[in-house]
Amino acid sequence: VQLQASGGGSVQPGDTLRLSCTASGFSLGDYAVAWFRRAPGKEREAVSCIDDSDGYSQYFYADSVKGRFTLSRDNAKNTVSLQMSSLKPEDTAVYYCNGKHMASDYWGQGTLVTVSS
Repeated sequence: VQLQASGGGSVQPGDTLRLSCTASGFSLGDYAVAWFRRAPGKEREAVSCIDDSDGYSQYFYADSVKGRFTLSRDNAKNTVSLQMSSLKPEDTAVYYCNGKHMASDYWGQGTLVTVSS
């Protein structure tokens, strides 16, 4: 049972990256899934979340990423993806995904995103 975060890399300002959070050993579709990030020298920050527990998808985006980041779920691939567009140097961080459902709480290992010219 694990979550695997992938898709990080080094890009230039204005570029696009797509992060993926893939579950193995459980159905990610039953879970609320969130992306967090921790930038160097800063506290961990919640970036985005999708929650279907009320029967419909509810989304959260931090003000700093609204309009640039988009979260999507692909239950066939057991994956939640974070499409990050118009990246800025301040988006540089290690990104972590988290899946939570009732008493179950799983974290991915983190994937590094570096935005620099």
